[in-house]
Amino acid sequence: MSTTVSDVATVVERLWPASGAESWDAVGLIAGDLDAPVTSILLAVDAVLDTADEAIEQGFDMLVVHHPLLLRGVTSVASDRYKGATLTRLIRAQCALLAAHTNADVVETGTSAVFASKLGLSNIRPIVAGANAARGIGRVGTLPTPVTLGTLARSLGNILPATASGIRVAGEFDRLIATVGLCAGAGDAYLSDPSVTGADVYITSDLRHHPASEARENARAGGGPALIDVSHWASEWLWLDRAASELRAELPGVTVTVSELRTDPWDFVVVQ
Repeated sequence: MSTTVSDVATVVERLWPASGAESWDAVGLIAGDLDAPVTSILLAVDAVLDTADEAIEQGFDMLVVHHPLLLRGVTSVASDRYKGATLTRLIRAQCALLAAHTNADVVETGTSAVFASKLGLSNIRPIVAGANAARGIGRVGTLPTPVTLGTLARSLGNILPATASGIRVAGEFDRLIATVGLCAGAGDAYLSDPSVTGADVYITSDLRHHPASEARENARAGGGPALIDVSHWASEWLWLDRAASELRAELPGVTVTVSELRTDPWDFVVVQ
């Protein structure tokens, strides 16, 4: 009996239950015939024109992404805008589209958990625990051996795929780091969480000027973490290999491939 789009959606719900998604999120099947057969799946962080074209040109039946294409409300899916063009291409090619976003962040093997494991952290716990104490947003843990902030930042350069924006750091290069807080993707909402302020460093993405400046000054005045800002796409791309392994285990006979395309939006940087 062949695997269908509906079967894949059922497996995704089992692996990354929609009940774990944030209230503002829009997870699940975005486009596709529930009864259509699926023999191959492409995994990517973003549903953009390049990943849609990759899925279509290589004959994948389904594109599973981390970021929902229709997270913000739209009034048109005409093909003269990227979201409409992406959906039009996928639907014409009979390639289904599904998103697993914050529901895939919070599980024990989700985005931040994978990031924490890449750093070799131990005694790992969520920054914000969910109903299940092992699940939740972000992670805090302890490095195997304390290292300087500069050494930790350089090690991230080896762990994360390269991007134009690179790795930005706020803190003294020689500061000793033992406890790490991190949140794959955008995590400035948790800068004042006690689990973050009690860590030696906080690693996340999309740190804006004012929240980062306030956190830096609070750390100088009363203690707090150094900050490391990494690419949003890169921090979540790490999860795709684990997600692929879990899908393969649940869907024998279905080929699951991780896209190597870089969908970080920045092309180059000028260092002053």
